[in-house]
Amino acid sequence: MILSYLFHIFIGFLSGSILYSYLWPKWICHIDITQLSDDHNPGTFNAMKLAGPRVGILCLVCDVCKGFFPLWFASKALSWQHPLFAVVLAAPVFGHAYSPFFHGRGGKAIAVSFGCLLGLWPFCNLLVLLAGFYLFFSLVVVIHPHRLRTVWVYRLFAFSCWFFVPFAALSLGSLLIAAVVILKNSYVPEHEQSTVSLWGRPHAEK
Repeated sequence: MILSYLFHIFIGFLSGSILYSYLWPKWICHIDITQLSDDHNPGTFNAMKLAGPRVGILCLVCDVCKGFFPLWFASKALSWQHPLFAVVLAAPVFGHAYSPFFHGRGGKAIAVSFGCLLGLWPFCNLLVLLAGFYLFFSLVVVIHPHRLRTVWVYRLFAFSCWFFVPFAALSLGSLLIAAVVILKNSYVPEHEQSTVSLWGRPHAEK
């Protein structure tokens, strides 16, 4: 039984390790987004910005799918109540963030984390929580820059999932996902200024 969980952990990690947001711009546009971007992140945002919306959307879809499909198959084959399912849930996120194909330096794992939660469909509590916090901090209390917004979103997501999730393994898996994303977004660039605005009104510097 444990071998089944280890197998799905391996598949999820391997799937997450493929950095489509680095590969597609390199293959299609012949550019290295890690060299051209300010933060050197092989992620969807930089692919969209540097390779254009079409390539960026392709990268986004692939990053979501590489989290969705491993979890969708695992959710049909494994018990969600087993403690190891927490690692199954987070495996694609770990793969993306610490890709062995990229010397352990992967992306910030935002899109793939949405894919992992979507893979639990039709159970959508976690997905709704994460999307809801992103919408709140993007439309109501708007936090800039995006890095800081992401940190707050995943902090609240990690805290809230304990109250809205029926299985401890799912809560623990969500905590692992949040920890990875927060860690990958914890680097503060020099001269970064954080601002907060309410309903799009002028920002208040922090």
